[in-house]
Amino acid sequence: MTDWIDIGTLADIPRRGARTVRIGGAKDIAVFRTGDDHVFALVNECPHKKGPLSQGIVHGHSVACPLHNWTIALRTGQAQGADEGCTPTIAVRREGDRILIARPASMKAAA
Repeated sequence: MTDWIDIGTLADIPRRGARTVRIGGAKDIAVFRTGDDHVFALVNECPHKKGPLSQGIVHGHSVACPLHNWTIALRTGQAQGADEGCTPTIAVRREGDRILIARPASMKAAA
């Protein structure tokens, strides 16, 4: 059974932008809102040099890392094009205008 955490409303995340949340001592999670109001969550680290993806530019369903412009698919966390690597994804669920994310696996044992 998934443990869901309410992190706020859709309006709390700027369109084509992100906000970060930290749950316990886990790594920051970047929660992205696309131009068409889809919501995705990734660990807030580029697989290349650990750049803060939440500070990148969201285009379509991807984000460009602010450090070296790697493009990361928001749905899968996979680097696009010739780049290789993957950022862990976090499950997201919407209930009306509320956004919920799945408690990261590293936090489940501590809960």
